[in-house]
Amino acid sequence: MLNNKTQEEARNEILKLVKEYHDAFHNKKKEFKEGDRITYASRVYDSEEMVNLVDASLEFWLTAGRYFYKFESDFAKQFGVKYVSLVNSGSSANLLAFMTLTSPLLGDRQVKRGDEVITVACGFPTTVTPIIQYGAVPVFVDVTIPQYNIDVTKLEDALSSKTKAVMVAHTLGNPFDLETVSKFCKDHNLWLIEDNCDALGSTYDIDGVKKFTGTVGDIGTSSFYPPHHMTMGEGGAVYTSNALLNKIIKSMRDWGRDCICHSGQDNACGHRFDRQYGELPLGYDHKYVYSHFGYNLKPTDLQAAVGVAQLKKFPEFVTKRRENYKRLYNALKPIEDKIILPVPAKNAEPSWFGFLITCREGVDRDKLVGNLESNGIQTRMLFAGNIIKHPCFDQLRACGEGYRVVGELTNTDRIMNDTFWVGLYPGMSNDMLDFMAKMIIEGVRE
Repeated sequence: MLNNKTQEEARNEILKLVKEYHDAFHNKKKEFKEGDRITYASRVYDSEEMVNLVDASLEFWLTAGRYFYKFESDFAKQFGVKYVSLVNSGSSANLLAFMTLTSPLLGDRQVKRGDEVITVACGFPTTVTPIIQYGAVPVFVDVTIPQYNIDVTKLEDALSSKTKAVMVAHTLGNPFDLETVSKFCKDHNLWLIEDNCDALGSTYDIDGVKKFTGTVGDIGTSSFYPPHHMTMGEGGAVYTSNALLNKIIKSMRDWGRDCICHSGQDNACGHRFDRQYGELPLGYDHKYVYSHFGYNLKPTDLQAAVGVAQLKKFPEFVTKRRENYKRLYNALKPIEDKIILPVPAKNAEPSWFGFLITCREGVDRDKLVGNLESNGIQTRMLFAGNIIKHPCFDQLRACGEGYRVVGELTNTDRIMNDTFWVGLYPGMSNDMLDFMAKMIIEGVRE
């Protein structure tokens, strides 16, 4: 059927059919009825993502290619950051961001084994995991309720002669106190990594300027796993406006190599065979010179193709998340005597990932969650709750080494015992939000 067509004609016909396929079999909207399953998150997409995905597959380049570099460029422009490195997950993004700080190119500011990194125990484990795996020491401080972010009054207490960085997340889209944390880092010459995986699109007004979270610190990270603010299936990004950090990020993402050539490219620097590196012989092929102990953390061009389409929709996603938060907040306000509602940080405009609820005394979190789940409403804990309590910390707790706790983690433990959250994703209808509110209200009054 395609034999008599040019390659471009054949491609256009295939993509036209893909669009028709999508329109016929995907995103068929079903009217919500009470009792239908309400997931905490879901993909929101249309035919453009599917067409891009097939378009990339027809090229069959597979690794970093046309869509890969377009996504990095589009993301940088959209969020006002100079350098973006696409990776295969948000967890890889956090790994890469932290390991970048261990580069010898940073001189006295290099994070070495035994150095300390201030963070929190309440959150997702892969904000902390790279610190421990490298042999640095996470220093845990408590968080606040109802912002669920780092308690900045504990920063000075956490500081020691070994402190080199602060690495914390913006919890479920609610920015932490960036003004205080960034000033603390500047005053003490510390690196700041913003785990922005749950907060893409959130903004913070700092020094009179509104900035996207993830772009205020030295390095920001994002995740494009399906439940997040946008998706490419698996995927993530590391971004910075620091040229040296960008050089290290790119090197460590791409096997630790010194070469800056794109995939399939040779001799971009013009000195592939005429320089001397380390103790290698003069003229050793620059494509195989390694300046760091790195990884291969790139996603495929097919994933990036989905991301390019998602970026176009992203502003609408953020608007809908904020609308959903307001609707659910207003609906639950009458029962504030029973539950604590989430509150934005000062100077922040969150791009909400989820709606956190902390049960007050007399309300059983497990009973309420069980009631919601039995009515088809998916719930989630605030991830680890308190990561120190998990089996992965058994050996560290037993030996009393490898981490440090500053003060009491009172709110962290409160969240572990009394807090959960429900979704706010853009695909939620008002009927779904209203039913969630109805079930929460009934649950706390039983």
